[in-house]
Amino acid sequence: MKIRDFIHKGLKRLYDEDSAKGIPASSASKLRKILVFLDSMDDAEELLELPVWKAHRLTGDRKGTWSLSVTGNLRLTFRIDAAEREVREVNLEDYH
Repeated sequence: MKIRDFIHKGLKRLYDEDSAKGIPASSASKLRKILVFLDSMDDAEELLELPVWKAHRLTGDRKGTWSLSVTGNLRLTFRIDAAEREVREVNLEDYH
């Protein structure tokens, strides 16, 4: 799936320019790996095969959004457009 758009400007910079400016330096390596995986996966169900990232779908008003654990508080969230085979609205959020 192709990553189509970002909410978080630091993640967009990491993806486009490989610059860690705007994201926590300690998380840059893990975020790079996650972005490469998202960009190369064929199906959303592949996320569930990687328990280390604690992939899950959010519920309630965030229904349709996926969440991956980056650190204790940081989560990478995004939506998947299966029809277009795109990852959309990629964001880095502090859950606490």
